[in-house]
Amino acid sequence: MSEIRRELALLIQAGWRVIALETFEEARATRLLEQIAKSQEKRFVSWSLAGGLGASGQGAGSLDDGLRSIAAVSEPAVLALLDTPSALQDPIAVRRLRDLLPLLSERSQVIVLIGPLAHVPLELQREVAIVDLPLPRREELEALFRRQLEGADEAGIQQAVASTLGLTAAEATRVFRKACLSSGGLNDGAIDHMIREKRQALRRTPGLEFCESAPEIREVGGLGELKRWLRERRRAFSSEARDFGLPNPRGLLLLGVQGCGKSLCAKAIAREWQFPLLRLDLAEAFGHPELSPEAMVRGATAVAESLAPAILWIDEIEKGFSTASGEAASGRVFGSFLTWLSEKQAPVFVVATANDIQALPPELLRRGRFDDLFFVDLPNVAERQEIFAIHLEKRGRDPLQFPLEELANESERLSGAEIEQVVHAALYHAFAEGRELGENDLIDAITETVPLYETYEKRIKELRDWARTRARPATLDTKLVSYFGA
Repeated sequence: MSEIRRELALLIQAGWRVIALETFEEARATRLLEQIAKSQEKRFVSWSLAGGLGASGQGAGSLDDGLRSIAAVSEPAVLALLDTPSALQDPIAVRRLRDLLPLLSERSQVIVLIGPLAHVPLELQREVAIVDLPLPRREELEALFRRQLEGADEAGIQQAVASTLGLTAAEATRVFRKACLSSGGLNDGAIDHMIREKRQALRRTPGLEFCESAPEIREVGGLGELKRWLRERRRAFSSEARDFGLPNPRGLLLLGVQGCGKSLCAKAIAREWQFPLLRLDLAEAFGHPELSPEAMVRGATAVAESLAPAILWIDEIEKGFSTASGEAASGRVFGSFLTWLSEKQAPVFVVATANDIQALPPELLRRGRFDDLFFVDLPNVAERQEIFAIHLEKRGRDPLQFPLEELANESERLSGAEIEQVVHAALYHAFAEGRELGENDLIDAITETVPLYETYEKRIKELRDWARTRARPATLDTKLVSYFGA
């Protein structure tokens, strides 16, 4: 927390009169401000709607009354105001705060607005410095756990830290205590308990899902060029890469036909790189009845940064941002997300998938947002053979016992997901007849399958035409694009 402490201290020393500190952790924020006030020989006072100002309790009930009480504080001070997002909707309070600004300068005082999202009124936007309090990082959690359990071994502390990254300081403390109490100390059982508790806690972050299992990259059929690109960047998050002068990889945008492995590949990257995988649901962020989408997206990216290095997966990103230019709330979220995507320093690798390029705002496609844009097309003959082999093997069958080349030729316009369903349908048919799976079951299932291509042929061709000059093919063989695009 040394960086954020230094940033706040510099703002106060530089003479900022109002600071908005964005956080859900009131107690952690007030402790931090109290330490800064002490180091600068200033008085620290907090105010809340219910409790009023400090020990006196004056000014409770409204922000206007609170500011009246603050005006009576004459010495240099750091004044922390809680409950401000709703209180700042009062125009009288906003006017009184503006009137207080010269007095704050004279007295060497600063007002710090604490809340999860800074809804700064237009009249104050040029007077307020906005600072985000990140979730606790490794160093802070280490110090916290050492205070909780003196004499713990170094390996145990490091495992505990890794198991609780992504939680608030209060959540991490509670999880740590409970795990140690239930397991009789900091042992393997306690670590397992912390991991389970963290998964439960992260589910309380709206719009964010902690994905516990992911397929291996070998379970993704085809996409050889994309796999090569991923292998090339596997070590790019290491300290050796930083010493070499490489920046952290930013992310990938996977565009393509539905059912061709984009989401599967996004999940497989996390398994291949041994990174935690988080899925951001933009539909939930924009559709939540109580929380603002800005707060939800910001909270999700904060969790991802605290877990870094990590994979942040955004499935069908066009459905979340397709209306960004038409609605004020969506536009604000989209703008802040783009800024985060371009300027993030934490090693969070963003994998976004999209099926409809026309629904994507053009700003998202600008170079610098993502490292690369890959087009994922229908599988070619070799890829279809590989996909058949993968799904037959997953269902306990030896792929070499089936005519894979013939099956691949017969399934010319099927997607990877459709090939998987062909294998399932053939197995159901063989099981219903009480016999083993045969090649004719697979051929019949292929014949009965109506490919997505038949329904969306025009849209898929348009997608290919767009991708031909704007995106890299995810497969090493581009003959299929040329064949169907003719």
